[in-house]
Amino acid sequence: MSAPILEVQNVTMRFGGIVANRNVSFSVEEGAITALIGPNGAGKTTMFNCITGFYRASEGRILLKGDGGDEDIGDLVTRPISGGSHLVTRAGIARTFQNIRLFKEMSVVENLLVAQHRATRNGILSGVLRTSAFRRAEREAIDRAYYWLAQMGLVEDANRLAGELPYGRQRRLEIARAMCTSPRLICLDEPAAGLNPSETRELAQVIQRLCSDHDQTVLVIEHDMGLVMRISDHIVVLDHGEVISDGTPEHVANDAAVVAAYLGVSEEEVQA
Repeated sequence: MSAPILEVQNVTMRFGGIVANRNVSFSVEEGAITALIGPNGAGKTTMFNCITGFYRASEGRILLKGDGGDEDIGDLVTRPISGGSHLVTRAGIARTFQNIRLFKEMSVVENLLVAQHRATRNGILSGVLRTSAFRRAEREAIDRAYYWLAQMGLVEDANRLAGELPYGRQRRLEIARAMCTSPRLICLDEPAAGLNPSETRELAQVIQRLCSDHDQTVLVIEHDMGLVMRISDHIVVLDHGEVISDGTPEHVANDAAVVAAYLGVSEEEVQA
């Protein structure tokens, strides 16, 4: 096993008197696919939002490993002016959403170029004068965009409006856009939602290639258990905001607590 790239340490998230996550701890190994699963209302999306900078956890720490040491996500979320998810993205985390959030009136390739605005931003004057540094950054952004379009099988769609793509291809475009930011960790929120079985199989191959071909680390929330068991190296199960199982797909599939949570019965009934 490689070292963890992300560590969630005793995280609790409260909304007033409601506790969405309670004392949650787990790690995400570098270069692996980790799935965060659980019944509806288990607290998966809340945890994702804490990791990706949309929320600051009420208690605990979320540490992203970096070359310069550990970065506390909570510190990024609360930095003034530019904080929140923007700084978390700069730290090396990218995400997709259950409800696709593409710029649907822009072309496919433009969606990928917009994602790289930081890399091509060399000041207004550089853009107006089209300096050599600006032109070089622009070429690199275009090359990167077409590289990820090729990886996702979307090159032929480069000049189509993003909103015109079939739903499954929009899912792949959203992953390509996230990968254009060169993330160290990509978080996929329900990537198979709305896909038919054929599209889900293609998605599974895409996610596995991110790891096998690009050494990418993936954290995924998913309800499709067939997909989860097919692609995951490590699974963390939440129920009522708490971790009830953590291990390999085989371990989780045979854990009575997990079966009970999904069936809505007690562990004693499962084991009877």
